[in-house]
Amino acid sequence: MASNSLGDLFAALRRRPDVEAPNLQAWDATDRLLLEAAGGLVASGSAVAVIGDRYGALTLGAIAALNPGSVRVHQDLITGERALQLNAAGLRSASLLPAAPAGMPAGSTDGEPGFTQLPLGPELLAGAQAVLLQLPKTLAELDEIAAAVARYAAPDVTLLAGGRVKHMSLGMNAVLERHFSSVQPQLARQKSRVILACGPQGGGKGNYPVVEHLAELDLDVAAHGAVFAGTKLDIGTRFLLTFLPAMKAARHAVDLGCGTGILAAMYARQHPGAAVTATDQSAAAVASAQATAQANGLEGRITVLQDDALSSLAAGSVDLVLLNPPFHVGAGVHAGAGLKMIEAAGRVLAPGGELWTVFNRHLPYLPALERHVGPTAVKGRNPKFTVTLSTRRGDG
Repeated sequence: MASNSLGDLFAALRRRPDVEAPNLQAWDATDRLLLEAAGGLVASGSAVAVIGDRYGALTLGAIAALNPGSVRVHQDLITGERALQLNAAGLRSASLLPAAPAGMPAGSTDGEPGFTQLPLGPELLAGAQAVLLQLPKTLAELDEIAAAVARYAAPDVTLLAGGRVKHMSLGMNAVLERHFSSVQPQLARQKSRVILACGPQGGGKGNYPVVEHLAELDLDVAAHGAVFAGTKLDIGTRFLLTFLPAMKAARHAVDLGCGTGILAAMYARQHPGAAVTATDQSAAAVASAQATAQANGLEGRITVLQDDALSSLAAGSVDLVLLNPPFHVGAGVHAGAGLKMIEAAGRVLAPGGELWTVFNRHLPYLPALERHVGPTAVKGRNPKFTVTLSTRRGDG
């Protein structure tokens, strides 16, 4: 595919159902650089795996530009999975995406031929001759991904890992060198860089999830590489937990944006009669929260769910929501994700239900809490965070 045609494909991509904003787009220069680098390395008909595609630029660009034999894709966020599905349908309707090459399997989760969405693991990577990776934020996530590629992909696999130069570090090279015999950073272009890794050194047992004991909570915490704060107790969650004795005893409580599931586990311990749901957009967070529940003998008390903004829970079905919302979208500060979660909490809470929220003091969440949930009281402040209690008004 010509560069200008790839540009047309990128221009048609949208972020939906994720946060849309004028300063946020559904692709970046790294997507283009990875595809251009792959064009000179990936043979026609190769099995290609894509990891970390945000909204479909890499997956759909690979189908359009590389003539692959198969494309399998793993995205950690459920919103990314849905964005890929929506963008695939939109591009095909606009005739910007060709029919799937002969032999490429149909049956992807969006009903469109051309790609298959899978968890990180052997089914995703078995036989893959090329892996296109948008470099993750943390070295732990990169370590987990690189170990899986080295263990499960074809012996002649080439890993093309790309990122924005300002977010890359020499530590990434060191992580890749643990799993590949050859690691070659390429020249930067348009403030992005690709690293080529070959010669997988796999076969060892994976180290994830990592499980560590948090002595201050007497809690075993499990974490996959992609989860915020890893096995540590982040300071916002620590502050919110000081209000645990004041929270109501709920029939159904939700830890919204659960991460490793610390809030869910601590609430379930405090209220043995409650049904607790831990939910997150992230597949790694959901797997971590499930492992945390199991490590503490709470697997029968906590239901773990990957979902986008509680979309699968009925309105008015919850008595209590605990929320420590993210304040970043990608690498930028953005309140949109937190506002979406506040609105979702207001929808699922029954009249009189409680939303306990902890957030960075500079974020303007108080009006949204009042508007989407109900009367909101500030319960605590420290130099970094505010904790609020919002009570669902009785107007449904």
